[in-house]
Amino acid sequence: MSLALIPRTIAAEIGATPQQVTAAVELLDGGATVPFVARYRKEVTGGLDDTQLRKLEERLGYLRELETRRGAILASITEQGKLTDALAKSIAGAVTKAELEDIYLPYKPKRRTKAMIAREAGLQGLVDAILSDRSADPAVLAGGFLSEGFPDAKTALEGARDIVAEGLSEDASLLGRLRDHMRKAGKLAAKVVAGKEAAGAKFSDYFAHTEEFSRVPSHRALAMFRGRNEEVLTLDLEVDAEAPRGESPSERACGAAVGAGGQGPGDKWLREAAAWAWRVKLKTSLTLDLMAELREAAEAEAIRVFARNLKDLLLAAPAGGKATMGLDPGIRTGVKVAVVDATGKLVATDTVYPFQPRMDLKGAQVAIARLIGQHGVKLIAIGNGTASRETEKLVADLLALLPGGAAKPVKVIVSEAGASVYSASELAAREFPELDVSLRGAVSIARRLQDPLAELVKIEPKAIGVGQYQHDVDQHRLAKSLDAVVEDAVNGVGVDLNTASAPLLARVSGVGPGLAEAIVAHRDANGPFATRKDLLKVARLGPKAFEQAAGFLRISGGKEPLDASSVHPEAYDVARKIVAACGRDIRALMGDGAVLKRLNPANFVDDRFGLPTVKDILAELEKPGRDPRPSFKTASFADGVDEITDLKPGMVLEGTVTNVAAFGAFVDIGVHQDGLVHVSQLSDSFVKDPHAVVKAGDVVKVRVVEVDVGRKRIGLTMKSDGGASAKDQMRERGAAPSKPVRGPMQSGPQGGGNAFADALKGKFGR
Repeated sequence: MSLALIPRTIAAEIGATPQQVTAAVELLDGGATVPFVARYRKEVTGGLDDTQLRKLEERLGYLRELETRRGAILASITEQGKLTDALAKSIAGAVTKAELEDIYLPYKPKRRTKAMIAREAGLQGLVDAILSDRSADPAVLAGGFLSEGFPDAKTALEGARDIVAEGLSEDASLLGRLRDHMRKAGKLAAKVVAGKEAAGAKFSDYFAHTEEFSRVPSHRALAMFRGRNEEVLTLDLEVDAEAPRGESPSERACGAAVGAGGQGPGDKWLREAAAWAWRVKLKTSLTLDLMAELREAAEAEAIRVFARNLKDLLLAAPAGGKATMGLDPGIRTGVKVAVVDATGKLVATDTVYPFQPRMDLKGAQVAIARLIGQHGVKLIAIGNGTASRETEKLVADLLALLPGGAAKPVKVIVSEAGASVYSASELAAREFPELDVSLRGAVSIARRLQDPLAELVKIEPKAIGVGQYQHDVDQHRLAKSLDAVVEDAVNGVGVDLNTASAPLLARVSGVGPGLAEAIVAHRDANGPFATRKDLLKVARLGPKAFEQAAGFLRISGGKEPLDASSVHPEAYDVARKIVAACGRDIRALMGDGAVLKRLNPANFVDDRFGLPTVKDILAELEKPGRDPRPSFKTASFADGVDEITDLKPGMVLEGTVTNVAAFGAFVDIGVHQDGLVHVSQLSDSFVKDPHAVVKAGDVVKVRVVEVDVGRKRIGLTMKSDGGASAKDQMRERGAAPSKPVRGPMQSGPQGGGNAFADALKGKFGR
């Protein structure tokens, strides 16, 4: 492959044409962001969406690295004077880094090996003699090649064997065939390390576990790798375990590679040498390669799952601009209270102690009621950590006591994942320098109910904790993937230029942390932006950054009505032509779908803007500034069901999906431990991908199937038959335990990042 072929390769992978890929690459190389290209350069790329562009960006990096490595290898072999036309063709044809490295192995500078020592002693001649005369006895031939380092026939033949083994280990074609065979026929075998049974009980499902290597799902692979890392399990890739010694397909393939097909003494020795090379060298090295390949694939899937869950969480329905009270539940340390106004500004804080040891229930209710009345609280966000249900009951009892004619606030259980990370962050310290760390968490809980996206962008994505074995995967790849999700979510929704925080602005296309701080500083010094064009007055914000960012920033009630929409300033002339064609004031026209739908988009196409852009403009004028997120709704937890001990099989409950994995979905039903709806119980029909049925934030009805109080496991079903088969499914497959404590605020500096992974305990499988 060459650099010129990269567009064709990527095009086949993302379902596009090479011309589309080439156009997108030019834009990205020129500094354009994925959200900008996806939204405002549809004519150039032929309508590539953000998903295609993200895949393109990822593969472009990989293939360019591959080409760089290909060039380095060619230069190295050329310098050695060993490059042939056939070798150059093989190098040019390699399509993966692994394949390229296989070809390079014989030419790669290496430390002194046993085979090198044997060659220096002249034993290459012995190998050549055996190969040329299969009827001769190798032991007799060895007598002519004795030396100080190899004083007898036995050691000489061992040296010759090392030369044969090294040759096989550098045979790219053989290695490729063996890898393919191991992938297809191999079995991943896990065993417990003697004496670690008790300490590693959470991995008990893998103490004597074997399954086809090609079918190991990512969550099980990562569970076993974690068990190995914790020195509880040993892992091996078993291949041809039932075949007699010397007759396995792998050993025969190695024998064939040295041409040992006859029956002479030389053939027999070569077959034995090849079989030894397989057992001692090739199997070990290829197992390491394939284990790394499995881990990489498992990590990629885990990152994909995390990214999809994070996207669902970020794009969850906002409750909107209403005065909101945030309650961060606690027992001994008290319940932290924070009230923010409709814009998210902190207006009041308190700490109440309704639980042990103080038990000041009445005092807590009085304090909360006072704050509700003083600040016109419409929403009460209750963190879902320790004592959340007790706190919810306290609030419910209080609301019941309020006068019947008064509008009562709506209480909502809110995930507090990552709130502790925000509380202790430099950002929170700058925002609330005088506020206690614990109270900052209550502020975050309140704000994330108002607008989950605006608040969650302040937290490192990894700390939000909606991943599967997230601490076991490549952290750089994870961070890059999650940052892309955040960027796409922020730009997909749009940002209010005059109210957005610096962390939110930093995620806007073309902005970044430095310009975000400059925008806020300019806003603080000069007041709200009157138009998008005023952005060009911000220090260091030039035309390129303006081009990338302007369409994703909104100004409500400004001088230019189109500034409140997603229409890019570069296309305002097109929008005005549309308005002129309707003969109405732009403010009167915006939102009038009946008039706009009568227009023919083709009439407004010009040299700069094609049909896709015109259609987007018409859609935006029809619903200006529309929020793509769903309408706000929340689950109603059942009264009297506060602990896992309150659950009984057959109960029908309402809950909120908190996480989705390959094996099913976790659902918060209000008892501190999330229940699992196994993938087989998500629907009456077959479900291949749980995300096709549910996503994080969905409100669902579930039926309790099984409750294991001791192991804190709750089995749920969404099937119409009440999950008649769910109990057997859980027992046969090793059902996922629910989260032991949904209180990431108490989980230390990782902010709950381990909560999901620890809940898995290496148990699940489909």
